[in-house]
Amino acid sequence: MESEKFLELMKNAKVYDLSHPVSIFTPPWPHDKSFEVHFFKRVTGAYGGGQGANGQILNWSNSVGTHLVGETAYHSGGRAISDIPLKELSGQGVVVDISDAVSDYGIITPEMITERANVKEGDILIIYTGYNKYSWDKPDASEFDFLVRHPGANMEFFEWAMKMKLKWVGTDAGCIEHPMNTPIKYWHERDFTKAKEKLREDYGKEWDEMFPPEEYYKLMHIKVPKSHLVFVESVGGDIEKVLNKRVWFFNGVIPFMETEAAWTRLAAYEAPDGMNNEEFIQIMESMEQYDLTVPFSVRTPQWLNYEPLTVKFFKRVGQQQFGLGRNASICNASIHLGTHMDGEKHFYPAGKTIGQVPLEKWIGPGVVADISDMVSDVSVYTPEMIKKVVDIHEGDILIIKTGWNKYGWNSPDSNEFRYMVRHPGPSPDFAQWAIDMKIKWIGVDAVSADHPMNTIMRIWHPKTFQEANRKLKEQFGKDWDEMYPIEKFYQVMHIKLFPKHIVHAENLASDIANLPSGRYYIGCFLARVMEAESMWGRFVAWKAK
Repeated sequence: MESEKFLELMKNAKVYDLSHPVSIFTPPWPHDKSFEVHFFKRVTGAYGGGQGANGQILNWSNSVGTHLVGETAYHSGGRAISDIPLKELSGQGVVVDISDAVSDYGIITPEMITERANVKEGDILIIYTGYNKYSWDKPDASEFDFLVRHPGANMEFFEWAMKMKLKWVGTDAGCIEHPMNTPIKYWHERDFTKAKEKLREDYGKEWDEMFPPEEYYKLMHIKVPKSHLVFVESVGGDIEKVLNKRVWFFNGVIPFMETEAAWTRLAAYEAPDGMNNEEFIQIMESMEQYDLTVPFSVRTPQWLNYEPLTVKFFKRVGQQQFGLGRNASICNASIHLGTHMDGEKHFYPAGKTIGQVPLEKWIGPGVVADISDMVSDVSVYTPEMIKKVVDIHEGDILIIKTGWNKYGWNSPDSNEFRYMVRHPGPSPDFAQWAIDMKIKWIGVDAVSADHPMNTIMRIWHPKTFQEANRKLKEQFGKDWDEMYPIEKFYQVMHIKLFPKHIVHAENLASDIANLPSGRYYIGCFLARVMEAESMWGRFVAWKAK
């Protein structure tokens, strides 16, 4: 399919956001850590150049909101989330509505699925139990129903899912497992008693007869993770709009290296009106996907004085009753490390938080502009360089490839000082050009979309500033302060563009290293965090074959 036809198709495709909003009000799984947000700096806290930024430190466990449960939640030898390829995170599948067949403490069987939908080998499956209505953000919100009383799968379901080689299974409830096959059975004994009574009535069996503890442990903690079957819990958002439909899913999980679970932004794509959906899905299945996201680790360097990522495992399988629980961690970090989107609130207090911005803003046609052979240490790039290498349209997403991704922390050519301090940056006319072009958002494979010498780096690294100033005179015949008056250009890509709703992503990496200039469908699937000034996510470029 021709590139422009593909981009037009994607522009008209129906897209559904299947993610719950994550908030300080979102309940974690029982006894896990709630989500906390702390402002460690505000825009008035800067010095040396002008306005600073709003900066937050987040503290959370990964069972808050819509999240992927990785293999290491159950099995310490499993794959890291960052090692799951995009081809396994995305693909066709179905959302099967079994809400008419289940109730409190009910059992989900494979027959409930196969009687209602044609599930194909290798599909993605999302089970709709109807318990989405009890999510914290709904009028019928009930934490007990969402997390303690929801139905759960029997052992035959997991065996069937593995036999079907399902890529992943999602649920609109708080957990894919039956809550009474978790430590909840000990924390809420009255509910366990009710669950046992229901099981006797429905199946004439005792709980341990239906779920022999040792066999259940081996199934969930060894057999399932070794099969690479993973789960997505607390699926929500627009899920009711895709019930019993075959769609194409994208699971935009944050590629953590150390954690057992991670926030994800789930999207479902359906054919535009007037197009055969099977034909649409075939096109989606055959397209090329490029991951522009750097794996996220405790080793990922943060921007200057920001807080790095720390991960603390607060519970392990071996510490819990009969091994029923999972490994689980608490994370702590500022947001400005790894591949992330700087949101409006980062510099513009009147702007939207990340969670307030609809998914449609983050996806669409765009370009990757490879200008890596035109820039060097602390040099300046211009709109003309972009236009020279790619056919950019008004309203596009713009990804700038400077080549600096190769100096990132997990690259064989890693050079942290060069990556953080000596990357190239935009010319004085770049911000206004972006406004005139109505650029949707900008991404760059460097640590900042501003020139480092138009940030506090100028003061912290005076020798590098002298080099940049000399280079500017050679390239443009002007002194730095003559070309970039501080009142007008200090962090201009943030301060001037964010009130215009043109934000930017930083630290793009991975497949961008081999991506040529061209037009792509670009997606930024950010965790839907309601109070966040910026956020991590999964950044991708798609191209038709």
